Amino acid sequence: MTICDPVTLEIIRGAIRATQAEMEALLERTAISAFIREKKDFYTALFDADGVMAVGSNVPIFGDICGPVFDHFPIETIQPGDLYWYNDCYGSRGAVSHSNDQVFLAPVFHQGRRCAFVMGWAHFADIGGLRPGSISPDATDIFQEGIIIPPTKLIDRGVTNEATLNIFYRNSRYPATCKGDTRALMASVDLGVRRMAEVAERFSADMLEDALRQLLARTETLVRQKLRETFPVGTWKFTDAIDSDGHGTGPVHIRFALTRTPDDRFIFDASETDDQTPGPVNYLMNRDVPGTAFALYFLGGDPSQVVNAGGARAFDEIILREGSLLRPRFPAPLGMRGMTMMRVLAALNGLINVAGTKAPAAHSAYVILLMRGLWGGKPFLLSDGLGVGYGGRADQDGIDAVYFVAQENYPVEFLELGYPVRLNTYAINRDSGGPGEFRGGCGIIREYTVLAEDSVLAIRIDSVVNPPWGTAGGKSGGTARAIINPGRNSEIVLAPLSDGNKLRKGDVLRIETGGGGGRGHPYDRPPHAVLRDVLEGYVSVEAARRDYGVVISEGELDAPATLATRNDRPAAANFHRMDYVDELV
Repeated sequence: MTICDPVTLEIIRGAIRATQAEMEALLERTAISAFIREKKDFYTALFDADGVMAVGSNVPIFGDICGPVFDHFPIETIQPGDLYWYNDCYGSRGAVSHSNDQVFLAPVFHQGRRCAFVMGWAHFADIGGLRPGSISPDATDIFQEGIIIPPTKLIDRGVTNEATLNIFYRNSRYPATCKGDTRALMASVDLGVRRMAEVAERFSADMLEDALRQLLARTETLVRQKLRETFPVGTWKFTDAIDSDGHGTGPVHIRFALTRTPDDRFIFDASETDDQTPGPVNYLMNRDVPGTAFALYFLGGDPSQVVNAGGARAFDEIILREGSLLRPRFPAPLGMRGMTMMRVLAALNGLINVAGTKAPAAHSAYVILLMRGLWGGKPFLLSDGLGVGYGGRADQDGIDAVYFVAQENYPVEFLELGYPVRLNTYAINRDSGGPGEFRGGCGIIREYTVLAEDSVLAIRIDSVVNPPWGTAGGKSGGTARAIINPGRNSEIVLAPLSDGNKLRKGDVLRIETGGGGGRGHPYDRPPHAVLRDVLEGYVSVEAARRDYGVVISEGELDAPATLATRNDRPAAANFHRMDYVDELV
């Protein structure tokens, strides 16, 4: 029986969103590590009384967060004041997909009745492992990526297990930072519990239960409706690839098939994806991820909707193959899984495109660097993720210089104050956006002078061999690279997925990140838009003529020359990766 009317439903939805925002603000302002405080690599979510995600963040990587806890602690035994914790990727079936991410989960009770769960999740800077920062291209098993915490009751009815926390801190190279981040995440979840208890007090537990049920049902209904509108009856396939695992394996292909049966069942099949790799690019993809990602695509632009487990429920079957890149066997390493996750999201857009709907072109995978060494006699760790370009959209250009969703590039002032580097350049990577009627977003350039006496660099770059594809006549995005001492006799171009790269005081490190693919034929981009791109530094004069057929002289559009150039319009095809092809394989 429905007891929550539409107006009250929206008020409760707004109250939950406000709770999330307050939790995130607290975490951002009280955490110690830069990856949480400045990069904002954290998420929050609310679950119903049975542990089903009812209101999530706009991040399509969540799986079944609560299930792993219930496997160890039956839901009926959970009490007010409890707090549960884990980072166990394999034990959570991919709800967490690399070990740096810590999940804290707490129940919400009202008048003795369990009515919700609140989650806080954040990336911790160092939890032990092979190298400072815990993730390294050199890793060959998950034990080299830091301490593994199975689902654990950290707080039992208000009493904290400090001994467990001390074991965790002892395994970090930076225990003070680890402790500060842990306390910040605990405080954030505690705030969420109190705010959701206030919602239950204001509206009643019954009203809250019905509101969450409606939000889940609404998302499921809308996603299934969008799936029916997007995918005719039949099977639709798409293939994408990551370049390498850093250990000699590659390219590694991600192969998806989506089937809609005549009786409207939706089946997602990733079983033809290549085998798992020795290197740490394996992505233990939870079965809820495809549906959650599609939900974000279909509903993400509508502020009145929420992304939740209803998206996953819209699919009738998810098929993954044990031993594949997306379902690796324990203890395969997972630390660099982000580059595979980004290809997965691009491949989902590819499925939508082959079915005839205008999804964005492919994006680049954000670049990761970890610089470690001694500065002033003390160890330092600079762990950074650099923004890239996203794919051209159906009616807009791709987004420039984005790390991942709402996460940010470090400010120059923050880097120079906190680390032994001086920023020489922070700029748009011109011509990195894939040419198209709707241009792919551009990546960035960061050039650092190293001030530490000795340091070691790890770098993670993808899409050099297989750049982000363009679609509907658009061309592929530009590639990334990392160079030590560019233009000097000592210049070294680094392997895209590598560790142990030595840096000395005075060395210059230049990183150029990749762009997104273009959408639509470049010759259909209005000449005045190309001129604006040139004047604003996104496209060079040479690329304007070569890729767009637009002639610009002394900052002005040469209309007759442009018309003459565009009369010789190049042929195009469905996709472009280096060259035009009808199908990516």
